[in-house]
Amino acid sequence: MSISFSKKMNRFQTSIFNELATYKKQKVEDGQHIIDLSIGSPDLPPPVFVMEELAKQVKDPSLYRYSLEGTPEFLQAVSNYYSSQYHVTISPEKEALMVMGSQDGLVHLPSVLTDPGDIILVPNPGYTAYAAGISLAEAKPYYMPLHEENQFLPDLEQIPEDIRFKAKLMILNFPGNPVPAMATKEFFESVVSFARKYNIMVLHDFAYSELYYHEKPISFLAIPGAKEVGIEFNSLSKSFNMAGCRIGYVVGNERVIEGLHRLKSNLDFGVFLPIQQAAVCALSNTTTFSAELREIYKKRRDILVEGLHSVGWNVNSPQASMFIWANVPKPYTSTEFTYKLIDEVGIVTVPGIAFGSEGEGYLRISLVHSEEVLKTAVKRIKERNIF
Repeated sequence: MSISFSKKMNRFQTSIFNELATYKKQKVEDGQHIIDLSIGSPDLPPPVFVMEELAKQVKDPSLYRYSLEGTPEFLQAVSNYYSSQYHVTISPEKEALMVMGSQDGLVHLPSVLTDPGDIILVPNPGYTAYAAGISLAEAKPYYMPLHEENQFLPDLEQIPEDIRFKAKLMILNFPGNPVPAMATKEFFESVVSFARKYNIMVLHDFAYSELYYHEKPISFLAIPGAKEVGIEFNSLSKSFNMAGCRIGYVVGNERVIEGLHRLKSNLDFGVFLPIQQAAVCALSNTTTFSAELREIYKKRRDILVEGLHSVGWNVNSPQASMFIWANVPKPYTSTEFTYKLIDEVGIVTVPGIAFGSEGEGYLRISLVHSEEVLKTAVKRIKERNIF
């Protein structure tokens, strides 16, 4: 039988992440001890009270039915969380929607707002799910470069006038992945004004909202007028170490929430009810755990940044997120240096080029390992003397 894929599948090629995973597997089979600093999956467990709540709820035989959509309790917890954390009022009935992890919503939203050929403004470098969502919608990306000299904020003034009028959606991500940059209030205000003027909906990916080290990140929806032009995705994956639970939410513009709700109601039957109950528990009891989690990541960040500085690799210290966006030493490309680190040091990172053309010259290094593992990584780099 001859099987052929749709033309759309040509947009979904094997990624550098698959190539790295295969290369890492071969190295392990050859007996090399590998430290994987490429993945962004939390290595720590959720809060104890969340695991206890989940354990209790899974014993309730009435909770194994289809959930269809977010429970009123979950959506109210999201509303309460935004009120207490960001002083943003969210209607749980009209301005909040549960998704199966924020990536689920990020990938599907372009199909709600764009037709094939429509333009989406997207950061470069940017999280790979954005490209997947654009491809699924058969839309066209217009890349907004993120440059260090501009604090890794897109320069809206550089977007050509004809593109501004054609664009249907703008995607932003602060604190970012792979670039752990922070948005300013002034920047978000300019985005609201820009979006209103050119009738562009704004999608803000806020998945790293709780992982900050000094100044608290700004919710896009806290800016006056933002709900008129935008929505914000968030997740419990990074903030509460519930990555495998696959639960997140989107808040903001009522019309967009309704559209995504309509699409999602045709695609899935919601999230397991005990997970929703555990998420309610997490969102309702954040203060101590979130502060403790930030302190753990801060210590890891300092160990790795200071350690790399000590061996001559002068990487920037991130203000937020679980990643370091490290410059690649010359004359290497990001891919060449990634494989050099694997071959000579046994450390896996991600070349910046994997996140877009503007990522060339950088590596993404994750902090999802213990302090001891990070110290070992620094020690290896020092011993191999690769700088």
